[in-house]
Amino acid sequence: MNEPTDEILVQQALQGDTGGFAKLIGRYYPALVALAHAVVADRHLAEDIAQEAVAEACRRLRTLRQPQRFGAWLGTICRNVAKDTLTERRRHRTAPVEMQSIASAPTGRDGDADEAAQLTDAVCRLPEHLRQVVFMRYYNAMTYEQMSNVLGLSPQAINGRLRRARRQIARSMKANGFGDNDR
Repeated sequence: MNEPTDEILVQQALQGDTGGFAKLIGRYYPALVALAHAVVADRHLAEDIAQEAVAEACRRLRTLRQPQRFGAWLGTICRNVAKDTLTERRRHRTAPVEMQSIASAPTGRDGDADEAAQLTDAVCRLPEHLRQVVFMRYYNAMTYEQMSNVLGLSPQAINGRLRRARRQIARSMKANGFGDNDR
């Protein structure tokens, strides 16, 4: 049986069928958490942001002009909520928990733990548009099609962003002594 399209589910939701909206949210919730996580670097806060984005989408559903682009519209709402949250946290000088742990990690750790910390740091330093695709693909195992629906980008554009992200991560790792052949 084929799954109903976003457009059909949006129409159902607009007609008062809460099941249609629930299916839409079930389809996109992991992507929302990944998007928010990429912005705020705190998984628990990202889940709160995703929930806030869902609530905002519910309030604004009638303003959606292209129901077939629900995923991209919802992704935009989520990114905006995440950015607003990050701005508010910065205003109050509250760093995300995961970023604090990276910044305060002791230096000189051996082996895999040090490499993992450097990798996490390299990912967190990526520009947001690259960090988003990395979180979605590698932390949430999303397909290019799923990412395309949420980000409103072609699979080719997503592939390009992932390649740029991997190159930047590799450069960062090499600059920190990882990825050399003598290790």
